[in-house]
Amino acid sequence: MCEQLPSRPLSLWDAEYGCAPFIVQTADITCDKLMRIRPNRVLYTVAPEYGGKGRPRKHGAKFKLSDEQTWGTPEQDLEVESGVLGQVRVQRWQNLHFYQSATHPMHLIRVERLSEGDNRRPLWLVWVGQTLPDLNDLWQSYLRRFAIDHWYRFLKQRLHWSLPRFATPEQSQTWSDLMPILTWQLWLARPIGVQSPLPWQKHQPIPSPGRVADSFAPLLVRIGSPAPVPKPRGKSPGWLLGRVRSRRIRYPTVKKGFKQPQKSNPKSA
Repeated sequence: MCEQLPSRPLSLWDAEYGCAPFIVQTADITCDKLMRIRPNRVLYTVAPEYGGKGRPRKHGAKFKLSDEQTWGTPEQDLEVESGVLGQVRVQRWQNLHFYQSATHPMHLIRVERLSEGDNRRPLWLVWVGQTLPDLNDLWQSYLRRFAIDHWYRFLKQRLHWSLPRFATPEQSQTWSDLMPILTWQLWLARPIGVQSPLPWQKHQPIPSPGRVADSFAPLLVRIGSPAPVPKPRGKSPGWLLGRVRSRRIRYPTVKKGFKQPQKSNPKSA
């Protein structure tokens, strides 16, 4: 899919993918990768020059994310003002790698909030790609991942995206095309909807999409239904004469059985 895109894309990944096997197995994919890593990981710098004795080293000094004494001087260190996060400090180190992916160098990025009283841990990111984007834009690109992931969760849990079982791919695609439209309807109805929280729910100054969905029924009464008027009751005309019937394509059920392993007979050997 990345080869068919007009420009090289940037993919965002969770901390579960911030590991050496993922870096190695996705090295041939033509896309840049920005992934989160856990704050207890250990990276390595570039190996020193070969001294002429023994096997050449693959790793340099350790870079422990939990030990500031091993960080050294970053390649970039800047402080920016974010409208949502406040004062933020962004640092970048280059030419680091995991222990099992020594031939795949990475850029390490540390994002720390400088607001007073904020005790949250900094965000550690690694970037792998061809041309490094602007550092101030790169770390903010990862913030889009949280909105996208929560949107997919909302589609599955609340809008029942994965609930129907359609017979054809075309029907599934049509149902998927309705999901962004439903999301925009909830966003447009947010200022005019009247919240009706349950007894254990608090009032939200800015209602969430789920809270707007709870208050959407009175809006449908005011807007009306686009469905046509019900037809009068009567005898159905049935199937039209000459219209060809086509049966639904049926696929065999995939059954996975367990085969008992045969025991070897030592006497026959």
